[in-house]
Amino acid sequence: MKIALAQLNYHIGNFDGNVARIIKHIERARNDGADLVCFGELAVCGYPPRDFLEFRNFIGLCTEAVETIREASGGIAVVVGAPVVNPVVEGKDLFNAAIFIEDQEIKHVQHKALLPTYDIFDEYRYFEPGSEFKTVLFNGKRIALTICEDIWNIGNENPLYVTCPLDNMIDQKPDFIINISASPFSYDHAEKRLEVIRENCLRYGIPMFYVNHIGAQTEIIFDGGSVVMGPGGKIYEEMPYFQEYYKVFGLDDVIKERQSVQQPKNKILEIHDALVLGIHDYFGKLGFSKVVIGLSGGIDSAVTTVLAVEALGVDNVRVLLMPSQFSSQHSIDDSIRLAENLGIQYDIIKIEDVYHEYMETLKPIFGDMPFNLAEENLQARIRGMLLMAVSNKFGHIVLNTSNKSEAAVGYGTLYGDMCGGLSVIGDVYKTEVYELAHYINRHEEVIPEHIITKPPSAELRPNQKDTDSLPPYEDLDEILKEYIEERLGPEEIIANGYDAALVKRILRLVNINEFKRYQTAPALRVSSKAFGMGRRVPIVGKYLS
Repeated sequence: MKIALAQLNYHIGNFDGNVARIIKHIERARNDGADLVCFGELAVCGYPPRDFLEFRNFIGLCTEAVETIREASGGIAVVVGAPVVNPVVEGKDLFNAAIFIEDQEIKHVQHKALLPTYDIFDEYRYFEPGSEFKTVLFNGKRIALTICEDIWNIGNENPLYVTCPLDNMIDQKPDFIINISASPFSYDHAEKRLEVIRENCLRYGIPMFYVNHIGAQTEIIFDGGSVVMGPGGKIYEEMPYFQEYYKVFGLDDVIKERQSVQQPKNKILEIHDALVLGIHDYFGKLGFSKVVIGLSGGIDSAVTTVLAVEALGVDNVRVLLMPSQFSSQHSIDDSIRLAENLGIQYDIIKIEDVYHEYMETLKPIFGDMPFNLAEENLQARIRGMLLMAVSNKFGHIVLNTSNKSEAAVGYGTLYGDMCGGLSVIGDVYKTEVYELAHYINRHEEVIPEHIITKPPSAELRPNQKDTDSLPPYEDLDEILKEYIEERLGPEEIIANGYDAALVKRILRLVNINEFKRYQTAPALRVSSKAFGMGRRVPIVGKYLS
């Protein structure tokens, strides 16, 4: 038997585009002599469709898409993911299903049993869990058909669930497992995913064909990395990450486990590629093409600009240099040099006169009060206003350049440097931004070295440094990771060797600045716990504040 995996980039709600992509690969698989071709979870509508699933018209379009795919399946079998209507009154209206079509006939519909409701997932809001577990007989082979999370409760040891779909199927003596997934990227997830697949293959002694999505859906990025693994837990082939890919595999070859093709794993490389894909798909799927960025001479805006150029091309990226009386000449020079290195359009708009006009306007209210945060934030808001003016006039989308460290502790100005349609590095800690800069410069100096080596500063007052307001980023980021990603409380973090006063100060800053994060652009998700839909905390909560 020959089995094809089609690792594709779907678009939520783009039924014509998704179906055309699927049918193209059905035809390709048929021409290549494949007996069966597999597509991802909820492939017909894209993942996650969220509240679109509450619209009867949306579900009707899903049903029509499946029917079009069925008609195109002559001479081949197809496994494709789609929402299907629950025919009984009890429970939710829908199932998350894997549909097995053979030669234009729907032979089997397997409902997803394990519905994740953690982090970015909220499937139980929409779907009824499957409760029947039947294998599929095809060309003399029996197939255990599963959907994404269904393989993540090995031996019923996952405390989130009370059933293990494959334990329920194994008595039917399946010859192999198919798993259709929509498994999002985080920089430490690929290894976990491989280990889960390996544990399943070893437990049941049969191979697995695992197909994943690639592409970005707003802030969620799918990395691909589809896998074919033999019954002994050896990788037969791991498909490339962050690109569409298709291949036909012989079942007998996989069982023999003679081949091993694995993709390299490197945290910063993966984050880099994920962010480029995230920018590319955000613009491509929304129908936009051009961006404008405030280029300050700092490392955050520099890295964001380079990523935008990689994703969209030099003709689609424009930057504004907006120096104030507090901006250093080297920041201006560094920004110009970066823009010239990239070959992008840049404009210089000095904001000192605008700032003084604002101060004159505010003088009857401010009087002789001393310079403080109000005047600093005023500069940032002037820059935000200018960026939005260019955005409105030319149709460019503003890219936000704030990093995760700053977003965590509120070191940013609402309606100023926190503006933008998409936060590119909002899930990247400052120390990781430096690693990205070094990666970008691995072959040649794209980002001027001085941008990387100089002490970070917002340059909103004379001789300002980030360390005037924050601890060194090396310390800050470690504490933030333990609180945000690891969900450790203050006592646990202090017990790990950090200064008690510093820990309490940082955690308080994180909590009291939730109101700022609530108003900011979606941030491309690259970690296991990003701000936004995957981290839901109250704005007015008292905890640690």
